[in-house]
Amino acid sequence: MGKMHDVGSVRVDNAFLYLTVDGRSYRISWDSCSSRLAKATLRQRKRLEISPSGYGIHWPEIDEDLAITPLLQRAEIAVTEEQLVVSQPISAGTPA
Repeated sequence: MGKMHDVGSVRVDNAFLYLTVDGRSYRISWDSCSSRLAKATLRQRKRLEISPSGYGIHWPEIDEDLAITPLLQRAEIAVTEEQLVVSQPISAGTPA
């Protein structure tokens, strides 16, 4: 089986998770992600791992796993450059 999704970048700030997936950019509020992520600190949110298959994202400090496809179904499409550069980029698997 090939990659589920091509996750190009992931960024976080206090309000949103920003994703570039399969060439499109999205943002999703933490409340729309999960209650654990909504309650997490920014540092905990920044420490994430993208699955090699592009299936999901794992936050080890809060033991949260979310599949990409359902996240995209709840996400807003980020249509302006300003929406995409609001936060610092995160390297997948690297603690912030």
